[in-house]
Amino acid sequence: MLDLDDANRLVRQGAAALDRAGLVHAFGHCSVRLDEARFLVSAPHSLRVAAGLSGTVCPVDGPLPEGVLGEVRIHQQLYAARAEIGAVCRVMPPVLMALSTQGIVPRPRHGIGAYFDAMPLWDDPRLLRNDAAAAELVGAMGRAPAIVMRGNGAVVAAPSMPMAVTLAWFLEDAARVEREVRAMGCAAAEGLLSPQEVADRQVWSGGVAERMWEYLGGT
Repeated sequence: MLDLDDANRLVRQGAAALDRAGLVHAFGHCSVRLDEARFLVSAPHSLRVAAGLSGTVCPVDGPLPEGVLGEVRIHQQLYAARAEIGAVCRVMPPVLMALSTQGIVPRPRHGIGAYFDAMPLWDDPRLLRNDAAAAELVGAMGRAPAIVMRGNGAVVAAPSMPMAVTLAWFLEDAARVEREVRAMGCAAAEGLLSPQEVADRQVWSGGVAERMWEYLGGT
């Protein structure tokens, strides 16, 4: 269980870090789990503004409070479906966005990209503002750390806010590498990490999230 004051601090820090890294613009939101029944989501403003405001407590099961953004249903469905998830970020990374319009998702080509070895694509650019659509997206995401939404950014989920923000930055860096490899004219199926290399790089020891969190100004 996360204390409400600590949760607000984490959400504000996450909002500021995502904004500072250019992973959101006027649109985007983030949240942390409070306990089995509740989560705290950022204020319904751009994350630049939300970084200075308290969030809203929402139920994991039940109607969202008045004024909460409609797509927060995605957070709600993720917390309901995956007990290990402690934080969710809805982001708009620019390079990932461009690739997604062509149905392209990053593949594991470098160490940071190894965290996304099976990246699902939600092939629908429309906003998800009803429970059924949000549940369907979460089902398509499965156990993956993120899902790319065609022409509509991505959703990232992790056990903690520092890990979720780290994965959001990693996802955009993986998209950058994917774009540059393809711009060089290299075959899409060449230069991928092997399954063993992917497994060996999917680690969080050594302060991976802590160092990225610090780098992005989360602390």
